[in-house]
Amino acid sequence: MVALCLLLVSLVACGGGTAVDGARAEVQSLLDRRATAVLDRDAAAYARTGSRAGFDNLRAVPLADWSYRVTGLDRTGDTATASADLSYRVEGYDASPVTTARSLRLSRDRDGRWSVDSDRPAKKSGQQLWDQGTARAVRGERSLVLGVGQPEAELRDYAELADRAVPAVSDAWSPRWSGRVVVLVPESLEGMAGLLGSPASSYRGIAAVTTGATAPGASAPADRVIVNPDAFGLLGDPGRQVVLTHETTHVATRAHTSAATPLWLSEGFADWVGYRGSGRTPDEAAPELAYAVGRGEAPDALPDDDDFGFSGDADLLARAYEGGWLACRMIAERWGEERLGAFYRAVGAHEGRAGAVEDAMDRVLGTTPGEFTAQWRQYVRDVLG
Repeated sequence: MVALCLLLVSLVACGGGTAVDGARAEVQSLLDRRATAVLDRDAAAYARTGSRAGFDNLRAVPLADWSYRVTGLDRTGDTATASADLSYRVEGYDASPVTTARSLRLSRDRDGRWSVDSDRPAKKSGQQLWDQGTARAVRGERSLVLGVGQPEAELRDYAELADRAVPAVSDAWSPRWSGRVVVLVPESLEGMAGLLGSPASSYRGIAAVTTGATAPGASAPADRVIVNPDAFGLLGDPGRQVVLTHETTHVATRAHTSAATPLWLSEGFADWVGYRGSGRTPDEAAPELAYAVGRGEAPDALPDDDDFGFSGDADLLARAYEGGWLACRMIAERWGEERLGAFYRAVGAHEGRAGAVEDAMDRVLGTTPGEFTAQWRQYVRDVLG
């Protein structure tokens, strides 16, 4: 009797698994057709796969690839929720795809055909720009600007800034990179936060950020410069250029940035490129640190990664960026700009954080962290005192 019960349980489990696998295959086929309709710009074919919501929002985005991979299916009768990875590439800009988790609600009609009722970001995943409304595209010579709720004239201004940023970065950074940048401009701070999957309070006062995982090598993930139009709009033209050049530097250096790279180096280098040739004096570029030095509170150590948290003390964050910038500025002045780039690459090429800065300082700069920090402390006092 026990053996028979076990056999029956096994048969039921196998039958259930077969049904789920069959439904999953049907849903995958449905999403494959939906993806093809997106790439073909075929509104009728898209509508035959379910809800048309979102199709028009994508029309202006130049897509090279668009595909779904079903990773899970939770089915209850004639309804289901599919978990899927959406991968896409922007034509002419992305060497590697952007991949993001989506949650799709599905229903099945009387003839047994599945259709998509909704397609939304999965929990803890950020929105895509077209989730927020109809995307508008402006092409620059070296940039693509995608915006929602922004007039075309504003997007053209962003493209001009990005077009100037690209050659400025290439002049300071010798390794080859794509020489092109994608800029996303949502309607507001809340839109920026939605793209990043974080609370708006985390980015209040932050003009822009660059997304992209640190993955050294030729196939670095696609980067996006995401603008906070609320904060960006408060900047003058020189400040806007510095911000876009800073963020474009992150795009260029991504293939040589890894978990071994401390934030004082990655952010300091991006600021160094941003301010390079701008004519800004140290007091103008590092006002918070200059104020601290004037109070006799010069820093004793290079900023650590925790100092760069957006949700912390705004003055501490400013001093962290300024301290990193002055460290890179000092290297460029005393060891030369080529050595600064070589140092950056040597740190990023290390297998892990432990020993990365020490080894690179020894091999590229011929110094130690202790000696370097002492020089930096004095340099901060000298240029800001």
